Amino acid sequence: MPKLIRIAPELPASNLPEAIEYYKQKLGFRVAMDMPERDYAIVERDQIAIHLFRDGAEEHSPVGIHIFTSDLDALYAEFRQRGAYLSQKIGRKPWGNRDFRLKDEFGNELKFTEPITQGE
Repeated sequence: MPKLIRIAPELPASNLPEAIEYYKQKLGFRVAMDMPERDYAIVERDQIAIHLFRDGAEEHSPVGIHIFTSDLDALYAEFRQRGAYLSQKIGRKPWGNRDFRLKDEFGNELKFTEPITQGE
């Protein structure tokens, strides 16, 4: 059976250069690819790739994505120190996982989740 190995969500941004800078400065991503037309870019951190595209619509529907991590507390502290807009503090969900949420400058929500471990 074929194995799924990675996901790379596409997130809209009305100003792509601003979005790239946000992901670099506030979230610690690096630019893996930036199209010369400045309408599409890929930012990466560890094994996560996020594709950003310029969305010229006056209003667009923000996207929500879950990103799993092994050290939620350290990641939360890093993003806080970098000045990211944290929209939800770390909390335990009814199904057991702990997570926190942040929003980028275009309303997209990134949910960082630490899966429940055995014995919790």
